[in-house]
Amino acid sequence: MYGPPVDLSFNHLSCVTGALSVVPRSGLRCLNTNSKKKCLSRSLRLNNNNITDITDLQQVLSHFLAQPSKLGWLDLSFNKITSINSVLCDLHELRVLYLHGNSIDNLPEVDKLHKLQYLHTITLHGNALETTKGYRNHVISVLPQLKKMDYAAVTHEERVLANVWQQSRWTHK
Repeated sequence: MYGPPVDLSFNHLSCVTGALSVVPRSGLRCLNTNSKKKCLSRSLRLNNNNITDITDLQQVLSHFLAQPSKLGWLDLSFNKITSINSVLCDLHELRVLYLHGNSIDNLPEVDKLHKLQYLHTITLHGNALETTKGYRNHVISVLPQLKKMDYAAVTHEERVLANVWQQSRWTHK
């Protein structure tokens, strides 16, 4: 059984490794730990910090989680992230990824996430890439398994439009 998220939010962290010296916030539900004092959780909150680089995310996951490879939910919202680090692609069980309120401005950055076959929910609003023409179509075409994007359901019609949009982009290149 997995418990509540490991909450490392609101700690003024500028890099993910800064979390190694932080005690997770206590919530309504207590964090359960194993005999090695690792949290029995599949969720991690690093939101509302000043993080610019997540290169060492695996080190943080291994420090706090009993089963870091089972991470299914990651909140990196409201940081200062400018690109999607390939370290996220190593999170094979990731299902929910919150990246809203960051500084990602290049829409093709999203393409890096196509390997995450279980990713069904993503937030990217509040990043500069949101103003790019075809933003939603692009994300849906790159991540066809999405069920929710920016807190809104991805409809069948949107999938069809995203496919048409993607095909028209290929024919115009």
